[in-house]
Amino acid sequence: MKKRDAVIAAVCGLLVAWVMIDFLGKWGFIFLLVFPVLSIFGLWLCGLLSRKYSFIWQTGKFFLTGSGGTVIDIKIFQLTSWLVGFFISASPLIFKTISFFIAACFKFVADKFWTFEKMDKDGIKKEAISFLAVGIVGALFNVISFWIFTGLGIWSEISIILATLVTAIWNFLGYKFLVFKK
Repeated sequence: MKKRDAVIAAVCGLLVAWVMIDFLGKWGFIFLLVFPVLSIFGLWLCGLLSRKYSFIWQTGKFFLTGSGGTVIDIKIFQLTSWLVGFFISASPLIFKTISFFIAACFKFVADKFWTFEKMDKDGIKKEAISFLAVGIVGALFNVISFWIFTGLGIWSEISIILATLVTAIWNFLGYKFLVFKK
């Protein structure tokens, strides 16, 4: 593992800890120490396992950038809701659209240059459009999976997790083989 990988993993761990503070209050501060260390350890473990299964390294990075992107989505939503909501009344959907777009931009850059290590800038517009297309299909998979799981009588909270896993698998494969293929 390179130093850059450890730093990015630690930053993603810090981002997740930031959200934990929201949920757990003062007890969440312990995660400021725990999550960065766990993120680095998890990525190191992915590095070891990737000696046998090469895709595991990218999967670990994909999980970390996804976690970081989710936190960015949450925090930008909170920030825009607070800032704009302080002055005018607006639909939360506007704030969610803004936060989703910013998080998607973060994910695109992080996945392109870190997860899949595609450093060339040629065809970046095509990659961005493909990234968006894979993400839209992933959103459809997420909603349909959620509908199927809840239709099977699975609790909504568990269905959300299962639908997220289905979507993550689709997104990883789509990004790896369609968007950032080498």
